[in-house]
Order: sequence, then C-alpha cells, then structure tokens
Amino acid sequence: MEIVAVPVFTDNYIWLVHDAASGETAVVDPGDGAPALAEAERRGWTIGQVWNTHWHPDHTGGNLAVKQATGCLVLGPATENIAGIDIKLGEGDELRLGDQVGRVIEIPGHTLGHIALVFDEANVAFVGDTLFAMGCGRLFEGTPQQMFSSLSKLAALPADMQLYCGHEYTLANARFAAHAEPGNAAVAERLARTEELRAAGTITLPTSVAEERATNPFVRAGDWEDFARLRAAKDSFR
Repeated sequence: MEIVAVPVFTDNYIWLVHDAASGETAVVDPGDGAPALAEAERRGWTIGQVWNTHWHPDHTGGNLAVKQATGCLVLGPATENIAGIDIKLGEGDELRLGDQVGRVIEIPGHTLGHIALVFDEANVAFVGDTLFAMGCGRLFEGTPQQMFSSLSKLAALPADMQLYCGHEYTLANARFAAHAEPGNAAVAERLARTEELRAAGTITLPTSVAEERATNPFVRAGDWEDFARLRAAKDSFR
C-alpha cells in the first residue's frame, strides 16, 4: 500500500492510497477534487474510490468532482450527509482496495458519525479529524465522553500502526502538550523534532499509536472528565 499526501487549503491533507498489485487507487477525504486528480494523473493512477471519514466540507468538497472525472464509488459514514455517497459504512463493515481489506470503526466526537478506516495487514489507519498528531479534533457535535471513548479505541490499536489524520496541526498541538505535561521528556523531544520538520517545510505525518500514547495529552487522559478539562484548555490556548 503506497500512501501519498496531497496538501490542500491551509493545512489539510488529502491521502492518495495505491495498491500496486491491483493498480487500484482510492482518495481519502478530498476536500478539493482538482489537486487529488492532478496528483493521481501525474503518477499514472486512476482513482476508483473515495473514502470519507466525516461530512465536513474540507473533507468532502471534492467528492463530486472526483466522481464526475473518474466514475469512482464514494464510501463514507452511514449516518452523515456525504456528497455523492454510494456505499454507507458503519461499525464492523469492510472495504477493499485490491486485496487490501479494511474495517470500519466508529469514532464519534468531532462529528457524530465520524469513522476510521483500519487496514490491519497494511498496519495503517485513516482517522480523519478525531485524532491528530499530539492532539484531537474539536467537539463540534459529540460529547467529551464520546471523544474520550473514540480516542481510547484508537489508542488500543497496535503500537506500531501508522495513523493518517486530516490536518498538519502537529506543531500547535506539540506546544500545548508541552504546556499540559511540562515534565514529559518525550513531549519535549517531539516538540523539538516537530519544530525542525516544520521549519524545513516537511510533513509531520503519519504518526503512530505508540507516539500518541507517549506524547498526546488527550490520549493520555485518565478519564473523560480529565479529557474534557484538557480539551477546554486547548480551545483557549494561545
């Protein structure tokens, strides 16, 4: 499984996912269709599927353009209003890219129907805006209890699983993490590394479950009330 980042807008990432054996390609959360189509064409890949993690326009705004250009299928969360959707996904459902088999887990909080797409054999998961490197999404629709449960689900995945999220928020998240856990040496080291990467214009993703267990204050929260306190603090952190 080859995964390529396509930066769009200010800080979004669209992910192109290519299975070399079958030649099949999917695009994850295309907020803008044109850059995804252009990168796929540059690589000689044909997009056959769109995978959406949630309904927000910066993740679905390009669905119809990609579908019109390629005739692809659009897959997304069953309970959300997804433009052009063909296949509705819920907890435990499967999706395929060639011989690569993924499973769906529901991770509400950022939105109520948010899903993650987990490919166990490839050891990768697409987590949208629920979990970010060293952070998590805002609670636009869900409750702290829901988000804490969703993050716990993701943190229970294998330690070396690679997590692909929807935004380049790592530096801001690392600064908050250093504020929230000033004695955490792993956080301080990752902040320094992130500053170097961003100064060089280098992407900080994917992250891993192990890294998030060690350095993400929201994943490390003891219970949902601790999580809620941290989320409120992050919302006002400057």
